Amino acid sequence: MKRSQINKALKEMESVCEKYSCFLPPFCSFTPQKWLSLGHEYDEVRDCMLGWDITDFGSGDFDRVGFSLITIRNGLRTAPEKYPKVYAEKLLYLKGGQRCPNHFHWYKTEDIINRGGGNVLIRVFGSLPDESVDRAGDVCIRTDGRSYTVPAGTQVRLTPGESIFIPQRLYHEFEVEKGSGSVLLGEVSQCNDDNTDNRFNPPVGRFPAIEEDEAPYRLLCNEYPKAR
Repeated sequence: MKRSQINKALKEMESVCEKYSCFLPPFCSFTPQKWLSLGHEYDEVRDCMLGWDITDFGSGDFDRVGFSLITIRNGLRTAPEKYPKVYAEKLLYLKGGQRCPNHFHWYKTEDIINRGGGNVLIRVFGSLPDESVDRAGDVCIRTDGRSYTVPAGTQVRLTPGESIFIPQRLYHEFEVEKGSGSVLLGEVSQCNDDNTDNRFNPPVGRFPAIEEDEAPYRLLCNEYPKAR
């Protein structure tokens, strides 16, 4: 991705959060210059990868495959004595026409919540013992206290305020419902680890290679400099 695309996406998500009165933690507004002066008091932000996360999953087509995220809080399963939180929270923003590729998590369970805007369609598949996609078996779904069964590949439609529970090893992909407008999602989960806990099918990249065509507006969660 070009840095200019990332900067544009960051500013757009900032505006959407402001529109829905979704106030962000202070570290989301730190400039790249400020990060150069910060010490170990912000190690939790660095080590738990809090903050901005813009990705096109290596597609080279952010307007179709990709979206914008903010990790607001998180723990670290590999260092529970230092970071004891067993939960995480994210905000996700998808413009009309964008989608997230098919994937599951080995460890993390999560709720995906439509916080405002249009509708999101979440396609679900089970997984087989060899971790391939189960395209035949029915899927048990839990949405806002309701449990029911749907055929493999069903798109579950979430309107604002609605949510879905995603257990471990449940393949899911999601997109904005055509014509409904951009969507702000919330995610509440166990600890999040985007380096080791995503199985994409087919495989894709998680963090983009960046072409530096302009200065960064904000640093992404995998770009923080070491503490002074």
